[in-house]
Amino acid sequence: MNLIQRIDALLPQTQCGKCGHPGCKPYAEGIARGEAINKCPPGGQETITGLVLLLRVPILELDTSRGDAPAQVAYIREAECIGCTKCIQACPVDAIVGAAKLMHTVIIDECTGCDLCVAPAPSIVLRCAHWSEGYRSSAAWQRTKTNAVNEISSATVHGNALNNAMHACNGKKSTGPPNVWRGLSVQH
Repeated sequence: MNLIQRIDALLPQTQCGKCGHPGCKPYAEGIARGEAINKCPPGGQETITGLVLLLRVPILELDTSRGDAPAQVAYIREAECIGCTKCIQACPVDAIVGAAKLMHTVIIDECTGCDLCVAPAPSIVLRCAHWSEGYRSSAAWQRTKTNAVNEISSATVHGNALNNAMHACNGKKSTGPPNVWRGLSVQH
C-alpha cells in the first residue's frame, strides 16, 4: 500500500468536501504533498492523531472553520417524503434509493453521514442523527445503527415522538425508549 492509500484509509470516507477537495482520496493526495492534516471535520481529532502517527508530523487542532461533524447517519422521514429526488442527487456515495414522486430511503450501511443530502431536501423530510464521540467506531455501532434508524423512522410517524424520546434519553437514565437511543441526538 502506498502513502496515499494509507492516508486515504485513515480518512472517514464521507466524501463531504469540507476539506476543500471533492472527496477523501484527493485530500489524501494533498496531504501526501504536504497539505495540512487538520481539514477533516468528520474525521475529527481521531483522524488527525492517526495521520500524525503515520506521517510523523506535529499534531494540530481541528480546523473548526470548516465545520464540526460528529459521527452521524442520515435518515428520511419516509411518511413525509414526496419523492423530489433532491437528496438522491446530492448523495456522493449513492446511499439513498428511490424514484421520482415515490418514497426514498437511506441505505444505512452505505451512508457516510456527510450531511450533503440534508440542505437540498425539504426541511421536514431529512435529518442526520448524531452519534456520541467514539460511538461509531465501537462494536456496538455495527449492531445498533440499523435498529436505531429503523426506530427513528417509526417514531416520526407519531408526531414529535422522535424528538421527545431522544431529548428524554440524552444524558439521562430513561425507562422509556430502548437502549439504541443512547448517544443519539437530532440536528435541528
